[in-house]
Formats: sequence, structure tokens, C-alpha cells
Amino acid sequence: MSHKITLIRGDGSGPELIEQAKRAIDKAMDICGKTIEWEIFDAGADVVAKEGTPLPDHVIDSVKRNKIALKGPVTTPLGKGFRSVNVELRKRLDLYACVRPCRYYKGIKTRITNPKNIDITIIRENTEDLYAGIEFENGNADTIDLIKFIESKNKGRIREDSAISIKAISDFGSRRIIKYAFEYVKRNKRKSVTAVTKSNIMKFSDGLFMHTAEEISKFYPQTAFRHKLVDSLCMDIVQFPENYDVLVLPNLYGDIVSDLCAGLIGGLGVAPGANIGTDCAVFEAVHGSAPEFKGKGVLNPAALILSGVLMLRHINENDAAEILENAVAKVIEDGKYVTFDIAEDTTKTVGTKEMTDAILEEIY
Repeated sequence: MSHKITLIRGDGSGPELIEQAKRAIDKAMDICGKTIEWEIFDAGADVVAKEGTPLPDHVIDSVKRNKIALKGPVTTPLGKGFRSVNVELRKRLDLYACVRPCRYYKGIKTRITNPKNIDITIIRENTEDLYAGIEFENGNADTIDLIKFIESKNKGRIREDSAISIKAISDFGSRRIIKYAFEYVKRNKRKSVTAVTKSNIMKFSDGLFMHTAEEISKFYPQTAFRHKLVDSLCMDIVQFPENYDVLVLPNLYGDIVSDLCAGLIGGLGVAPGANIGTDCAVFEAVHGSAPEFKGKGVLNPAALILSGVLMLRHINENDAAEILENAVAKVIEDGKYVTFDIAEDTTKTVGTKEMTDAILEEIY
């Protein structure tokens, strides 16, 4: 049996990481007598000159056609240039659920005293909140008009030299992601859902998310539920990560907390991710493109390979997924062929390809 899957190489260090992830996935599938036919495309900063955009339409068309994609990291310029390719991809394909498992693998160095009990899944709303990118530039006439309108409604005073971002959280978006979280718990035999907001301050937007979670939780009496303020969660999860199972959060908090949780298990080098929609799914590592490491071949391929594991499970290739995850776990536990970010002895590390070679050796 063969699957047709879109492969987006990304930019920066993305192409070299995606190459190694593809090797590992292909071997795991081959062991199971299965194959993947990859449709390979580029996206990001490296294609702007040629295509006029960092996300060409033919890339979107391929994902829509194949329903599944594996994506390498793509650079997002800070404060200038094109908006995030990742955000645009999620919006255009309506990939509303960002799923980021944070599980500790034995052998990874971490500052947490007892990391073996960490097994948290972050489910982040992926299409709205501040990440919708509805912004007004400071000094712009439209921005000044908006400021005057807000003041005319007695909603508070905003300085005229302000830039403004709109935070929109809808009933529809909240219900969809919260229901997804509860169904995820049921489907994966998890135990609890924690909804995370800052509803004590943002009483209407975050308050909507909180009240919706409370309402939906009543339809899932077998799943333990609680609400947590995001600042309190950040403190508590560092001290007692074993107390958390599945978190469901609006977009911005989900992005921040998923990086925090990645830090608990050893860093972004071992943090996989999935973006799930009704029709399509795109799998990618949580980390960015690290352009400063481009061409050096030293970055950890595990996050992208583990994203491939999530992808294989999504297409019901569970045997291949199990083989691949076990191989990654074995290499990490052995500690002989790992990259600098997770090595106990940083004087004895290998590069991206060498770590992948060791993972391939464990696939049989």
C-alpha cells in the first residue's frame, strides 16, 4: 500500500532536517511493506524571489489534494517582511487544532528532578486570537480613527502613537477546539482536560473560552476537568508537571505554554507537532528554522522524525509509527549518537545525519 503525501522542505535548516526525517519514515514504512509517494515542494524565504510569495498556491493545492503534509521549519521574520508562512498555511487549510505532545524520553538531559512522569499534550486553537494577524500600524490614519472610535464608546483611552492588534475569540472556534480536546482524551485513553485562559482580566474573550469549556465538560463526565489561569499554570507546571495531562488553550497561550513544556522534556529538539483540520493535516516540529545553523548539519532531527510518527499514526500506519518511535527512543537512551542539545557529554556529539543513521540502524 502506498500513501501520497506532500513534503514541504522549508527554509534555513529545514531542508536538511526534512531530508533526514524522510529517510527515517521511509525505512519504517519499508519494514512494514508500505511506501510513501512524496510530492516535494519549497516554501519560505528561499522561494520569494522566484515565486513572489513564500507560500505558492501550488503548495496549498498539493496539500488539499493529498490531505496530508510533512513540513520542515520556515523562517518568520521579526517585525518586518512577510507574515508567518505557518500561520497562513493554518488559516488557508483551516487547520484549527494544533496538537503538541510533550513526553520525556529516557536519556535526555533536563533540569527537572523527576522527568519520567511528564506526558502532557497541548491542544492549541490555531486560527484566531491575536495570531489572526488583524493589526493596525501606529500613526496610520485608520489606526487613529479606530482609537477615536474606541474612546467614543468609553472603552478606555489609548495613546495616539499606539499600534493595535485585535484579539478575537469566537464561540464557534472555542467550541470546536474544546470539543476536539475532549474527544482526543476519549480516543487516546487520557484522563483529564485543563482549559487555560486569563479570564480574570479578559472577561469577554478569554471568559468566552472558559465558559464554553465549562459547558462542554458536562457532556464528558468520564473526563476530569478544571480551569487554570495561564500565569498560575506556568508556575505550577514547572513545579508539578506530572499533575497535567491534556491542556486546551487559545492560540497565543498555546504557543507559549507548548515551548515551556518542551523545556521540561529537554528542549525543542524533541518536541513534535501536528496541525489538524477537518479535511487536511500538516505535521511539523515545534522548533523554528534556525537559519544561523543552515548547512552545518548539527541540529537534532528527532522533533521532525517524531512529527513523522504522529503523521504515521494519523494515517493509521501504527506499526511503522511504533517502530520509528522506539528507534528514536533507543538512540536517545543510548546517548552515543545524539546531537549537542540533548547530549549528557557535549564534547561527544554527532550531527543531524549521524543521529539519523543511528536511528535507521535501530529500525528492523
